[in-house]
Amino acid sequence: MKIGIVGGTGKEGRGIALRWAKAGHQVAIGSRDAERAAAKASELSTPGTLLTGTDNATVCREAEVVLLSIPFSGHRETLEALKEALAGKIVIDITVPLKPPKVREVNLPESTSAAEQAQAILTDSKLVATLHHVSSVHLSDPEHGIECDVLAVSDHADALESVLGLLQDLGLRAFNAGPLKNAVALESLTPVLLHLNKVYGGSAGIRISGLK
Repeated sequence: MKIGIVGGTGKEGRGIALRWAKAGHQVAIGSRDAERAAAKASELSTPGTLLTGTDNATVCREAEVVLLSIPFSGHRETLEALKEALAGKIVIDITVPLKPPKVREVNLPESTSAAEQAQAILTDSKLVATLHHVSSVHLSDPEHGIECDVLAVSDHADALESVLGLLQDLGLRAFNAGPLKNAVALESLTPVLLHLNKVYGGSAGIRISGLK
C-alpha cells in the first residue's frame, strides 16, 4: 500500500515509516522542507524497503493512506493547508492535544477532541484516530517488540478496518474502539500515561485483557 506520513521527519513519524517500510509498504515521508524529507528517507532506507521523502502536499496527493504525525499547536493550520490534497484519502491522526509544559494534564479542545476537529476540517476524508498510547522511543526502534495494545476510532467502518490491518503490520495488537466521539477518551489517557512515566519511570502503555 502507498502510505504517506505528514511530519515523518519527527521521532514518532520516522519510527512508524520504517516499520511500515519493513513490512513491505511503499512509504513516503513528508515535511514542509522536501530536501529534509528526502534526506531523512535516504538515511532510514534499508535494502528491500521502499522509502522516499518529499514535501507534505505531494506525499498526500500520491498516497492511498496518510498518517498525521504533527504537534497539536500546528494541527489546524496543517490540515487546512492540506485539505484538498487529502480529499478521498484515509487519514490516520495520532495527534494528542498536549499543551507544553503541562503535558501531564488533560487539555482537550472545548467540547470536542483533536480527532473530531480534524474530521470537521477534512470533510472529504475518512479519518481514523489511533496510536495515542505507544511510546515514540519504542516505535523508533523497529527491532523492539511493542508490548502494548492500541485502540482506533472512526465514523467510517471501511477505513477503520483498513487501519486496523496497518496497525497489525506495525507489530501491534489493535482494537476497534468505536466512533470518533470516543477519541475524547483516547486523547485524555495520554497525559495520564505520561504522568505514570514521570513518577515511576519507563514507557507505559495499555493492555486490553479478556479479548483475543
